[in-house]
Amino acid sequence: MQSSFTGKEIYQHDFDPRAYLETYYGAGSGVFIKDGFLKFVLKNLHKTFTKGGVKGDLLIDIGPGPAIYQELSACEVFKEIIAADFTDRNRQYLDKWLKNESGLFDWTPSVKFVCDLEGSSGKVVEKQEKLRRTLKQVVKCDVTNRNPLAPLVLPKADAVLTVGCLECACKDLDTYRQVLRNLSSLLKVGGHLIISSILGSTCFTSGSKQFSLLTLDEDFLRAAVTDSGFVIKDLELLPRDYDKEMFQICDHNASIYLVACKQKDV
Repeated sequence: MQSSFTGKEIYQHDFDPRAYLETYYGAGSGVFIKDGFLKFVLKNLHKTFTKGGVKGDLLIDIGPGPAIYQELSACEVFKEIIAADFTDRNRQYLDKWLKNESGLFDWTPSVKFVCDLEGSSGKVVEKQEKLRRTLKQVVKCDVTNRNPLAPLVLPKADAVLTVGCLECACKDLDTYRQVLRNLSSLLKVGGHLIISSILGSTCFTSGSKQFSLLTLDEDFLRAAVTDSGFVIKDLELLPRDYDKEMFQICDHNASIYLVACKQKDV
């Protein structure tokens, strides 16, 4: 169990994008492959951006790390996506993906899965190129700032998406509540906040490093999102079966996906 909070400067110095991707998304052995989290998120995002009707001009992806899978469905219904992450290495890794550099993590299985959901099987290359055209900027972000993108000032977004970020960035539940308000400031009234997180966790391992996680549960998330001026439109849970080897890498007991509509500024 992680004994102390892993601050942002530790992420800046110690977080290895490629080690993280291999540990959690590596074919066959990845934690989020084996526990079903990846497909859980991809299916729900597809639903949100099709049947859910969430679309618009601008989506901001908060804390994507070095990953792009969470934007694969969004690029079909948003004119522009901006990815915002704290660490230099993660932003550099995303920039390399945008430039289609060789030797990077292979997202083909995830892209193929989304293409199948969309009824466009076989268009893996086209899907990745569509995302590259839609992902316009990769910028620095600190969710603990009142303007998480400071000094950058953007038009209010139609959607803010964050997957697996806030439980890493927040040292306690009060900070999490404030971070939700900070993210709300990026959104139009009527815009949507999309969160996917892991629940019941205390820490995760990536490469040889261990990082803290804020322990979350469904009741807290429901209350915190609602108190931040949102109405929850969709919420899905994915329980996780105990696996000793996998739990030693990351000890979450479930995953959550929720979509909420901003009703007011708080």
